[in-house]
Amino acid sequence: MNRTKLKENSVFIISLLLTLIFILWGVFFTKNLTKVTNAIYQDSIDYLGWVYLGATLFFVAFSIYLLLSKYGHIRLGRKNDIPDFSTGSWLSMLFGAGMGIGIVYWSVAEPVTHFTDPPYGKAYTLDAANTAMKYTFFHWGLDPWAIYTVIGLALAFFQYNKRLPAAISSAFHPILGDRIYGPIGKTIDILSIFATVFGIATSLGLGAMQVTAGMHDIFGIPNTTFIQLIVIVVATVLFIVSINTGLEKGIKHLSNAAIFLSLAIMLLILIVGPALTVIKVFFNTTGLYLSDFIHMSLRLEPFGEGKWIASWTLFYWAWWIAWAPFVGMFIARVSKGRTIREFVVGVLIVPTLGTCLWMSVFGGSALELVHNHHELADSMVKNINLSIFIFFDHLPLSTLLSVLGFAVVAIYYITVADTATFVLGMLSEGGTLNPSSQIKMTWGIIQSALAAVLLLAGGLDVLQTASIAAALPFALIMVVMCYSLLRGLKEEVDVQRGSKRTVPH
Repeated sequence: MNRTKLKENSVFIISLLLTLIFILWGVFFTKNLTKVTNAIYQDSIDYLGWVYLGATLFFVAFSIYLLLSKYGHIRLGRKNDIPDFSTGSWLSMLFGAGMGIGIVYWSVAEPVTHFTDPPYGKAYTLDAANTAMKYTFFHWGLDPWAIYTVIGLALAFFQYNKRLPAAISSAFHPILGDRIYGPIGKTIDILSIFATVFGIATSLGLGAMQVTAGMHDIFGIPNTTFIQLIVIVVATVLFIVSINTGLEKGIKHLSNAAIFLSLAIMLLILIVGPALTVIKVFFNTTGLYLSDFIHMSLRLEPFGEGKWIASWTLFYWAWWIAWAPFVGMFIARVSKGRTIREFVVGVLIVPTLGTCLWMSVFGGSALELVHNHHELADSMVKNINLSIFIFFDHLPLSTLLSVLGFAVVAIYYITVADTATFVLGMLSEGGTLNPSSQIKMTWGIIQSALAAVLLLAGGLDVLQTASIAAALPFALIMVVMCYSLLRGLKEEVDVQRGSKRTVPH
């Protein structure tokens, strides 16, 4: 017990100190921070981009293997454990934690940007539109959800089946044994907290920029950095209030509300927008996505600069990996009582279909709108934060859509911050499933401060590069985690077989 107590204190203190050092660096040496993060970003992309591609494709293959394997029947927890949440609430929570603000921010911006600047071929053409949707599916489809599946399943299995603390290091018990309580385990946990803080700060920064853009579009409030900082402060107060209502009330109700409003917006766009085009886009792009999946997964430009791949695919893979400790820990926390097969279907297959449908509705409708109006496409690309509101402005019921869109962004914003502080509390307190309010509030204030610092240091570019810098070591940790999970699952099957043989008939 003392050993666990010592570990939780040291992990929290060291993680907090490292984050505070980074915040002070951003406040007092802003230009230096920008220069260093850009250098790390460039080197990691130039020399180690293939690591991101190879690891992420492996996670997809590994997740599908687990779905079809003999381990699919294993329940996360005891044999008679039942899930804590209904399937609908479970899917809402993991979707909100896994995608949240990002899916609203990029659903119009990404397809339109690829239409104006495709990875290959001529811009502003029908081929560019098809390629834009295919890569949007690729960036938001199986790969991110496979990353979450791998880490979420490993954490849930070792928490509920092996009775280990809810910490990232617990997933390495088959390899490290009790050394997970020592310096190696602490280092893994500190690195996971550091990656989580940066991944969340990136999203909080993006969210603040989009919330401010929405307020500018609907209410005419100035779209400035100062207003973005005020949004972060107000959101911090709101999610600290939400934190204290607990997981079952606060996060569950917020997630359910966000999904309900998201479905309402999708339905409205289908009613007032080009519904037939959306259906065709969904089927056509699904075919393109599946047929070109391997090529896109391994695509690099060894005889060129590869700037497009670096700024899109490699950034996304790094972003998802930076989010992995937080999302994986949260998904594990809400998935007790599910079988491994249920888990993989719920975390990999269902969200991928939902995300692709969402992108078809928004991206397909936006491309239908701009494919003959290139100046409108250019306007959306120049004003990424406003892109979804510009899109709404060109549809019937534009005011209603803008208000609903703003509400979804705001709710996802608070939900992501809420779930992040919950998970950081778990990681900081030695793996407790119900962290104290003081720890959660501390992390809530810290991650908001970091988001504010990164915004001041250079906006979106520094947010992106900081998350990538934190993600690379964690990609390698996750590959080792897969091997550790396999060892744990094999041991579990052997134990179950042994217990069956000893039970008298």
